[in-house]
Amino acid sequence: MTTHSQYGDKSHPRDFPPVSIILTVLNEESHLRSAIQAALNSDYQGEIEIVVAVAPSKDQTMQIAREIALKNIRVKVIENPSGKTPSGLNAALRNSRHEIVVRIDGHSEIESDYITKAVATLTRTGAVNVGGVMAAEGVTNFEKAVASAMRSPIGVGAAKFHTGGAEGATDTVYLGVFQRSAIEAIGGYDEEFVRAQDWEMNFRLREKGGVIWFNPDLKVTYRPRNSLRKLAKQYFEYGRWRRMVSRTHKGTINFRYLAPPVNLVINFLSISLGALLSPYFLIPSATYVLAILLSSAFIGKSWGERIRLPIVLITMHFSWGFGFISSPRNLIKR
Repeated sequence: MTTHSQYGDKSHPRDFPPVSIILTVLNEESHLRSAIQAALNSDYQGEIEIVVAVAPSKDQTMQIAREIALKNIRVKVIENPSGKTPSGLNAALRNSRHEIVVRIDGHSEIESDYITKAVATLTRTGAVNVGGVMAAEGVTNFEKAVASAMRSPIGVGAAKFHTGGAEGATDTVYLGVFQRSAIEAIGGYDEEFVRAQDWEMNFRLREKGGVIWFNPDLKVTYRPRNSLRKLAKQYFEYGRWRRMVSRTHKGTINFRYLAPPVNLVINFLSISLGALLSPYFLIPSATYVLAILLSSAFIGKSWGERIRLPIVLITMHFSWGFGFISSPRNLIKR
């Protein structure tokens, strides 16, 4: 724990304790400057340090990170040799100093009042981790379509951090602002979970009696994947690792996570039986496609989005479902 003499704003130590901002990045040359600059532009009145763990990248990510650190003493760059997200986050934790830790991402930008509101929420609620809305916003036309899908229940289910909702205790949050002591008490991020490490960590925090708190006033701008291939890979990995979480922590599965694999199986059987036996078997698939088309027309903000959304939504659903179904038991060797 830090002492009051270490606080950046000594006149309001209780209101503005120092915070450590951590992130781990890989091949993020397109977004890294914006992500860090958004954090540096925070209106938070306490001391801020930023620790960036950089994985072996094929682009200029490390060079950009070092350039930023040279220009701002609040930024520290370390290496993440394994390239794994949880390993990088644990390394950033070890190289940071303060009790309150703000996790950001190379694909996201926090609002200027995000840290101020998050610290106030931690204090007010006594939670060990707080988070808000993953506000997906695209730049290209394809990214805008993905953003609309990611902010809709038809795309991602009813998760509060995607679609919003009432403030209160929840299962997990996006990124998070947490108490270091609580994270250290459970051994940090589990480095076996290459994906889904946030959900898994928040589960262990809740097992220890900690409260995870959602506040819709906390918003983080998220930049979606910029191609269908990258989107498919992202959601395939989501499904794959969410299945691993359910195997590791029994009783954590629910309908929202089962919906994509069940939907995939129903569509596969519908198309197969419809082609082999009778067109009547095509009714489930036809119903699904109709629902996708109607949903796309409703959530799309332009005709361009409405045209792109069906393939975006189907890719997200089927990739997640296939990842879940095909997830091997040996993803984690224990």
